[in-house]
Amino acid sequence: MKIDKNSKFYKAPTLKERLTNLKYTILFWKGRSKGMIYTRNIELDDLRYIFFPKGFHEKYGYLGSVPYNEDGPYFKAMLPLVLAMDYEARPKLCPKWFLRFLEVFGNDRSIVRVRNWTLHELHRKLTKGMRFYDYKTKWSAYDLRISIGASKHLQDLADDIEHGYYSRGRQEELVAEILKLDPNAGIIWGSIDRLEKQLEKLEAEKENRDKQLDFLTKQAQELNLDNNKQP
Repeated sequence: MKIDKNSKFYKAPTLKERLTNLKYTILFWKGRSKGMIYTRNIELDDLRYIFFPKGFHEKYGYLGSVPYNEDGPYFKAMLPLVLAMDYEARPKLCPKWFLRFLEVFGNDRSIVRVRNWTLHELHRKLTKGMRFYDYKTKWSAYDLRISIGASKHLQDLADDIEHGYYSRGRQEELVAEILKLDPNAGIIWGSIDRLEKQLEKLEAEKENRDKQLDFLTKQAQELNLDNNKQP
């Protein structure tokens, strides 16, 4: 949450308070707690993360909750979005390690906590407030939901990724169901509606065949009964 410095209730911290805050967040690296609010203890692994990141998700970790499994389908789908956000969020002369430093000592490596307001605000200013908040699936494995804080064209890119991921996933699901009913069916990719109609047609044909088979089976059973009754 951003502090409203124009509020009548706002009181600017003194130099001593700023130095004390900085001391606790950088020099001693100890987490603090107040009620339900807490910050982490800084560990050696945090320093390794800043200067020697492992993998894509740590390299771009200053953006927030970026995808971490480089072999997973979500990573491949969202890769263009992360790279685009990095291009726009990071100042040209600003190294990634410095933004990761601010992510640790300012944001506490969290999308909700703040360890140091001065460093947190510097991170927001340098990155223009861009943030990767969350990604998840809802109703199905291909129903991807992406939550970011960014400019409109990046939001549009996230929407396009969501819709494209859903479309491809739903089409693959429909094709699998079609081929179960007709292994030799001709498949034309690109339209969920067309594949749904093709599946509905095959299901209707199967239902009619099943009804005809049930009718013929019933007739055959009746004929057998009649033959058995004759002397």
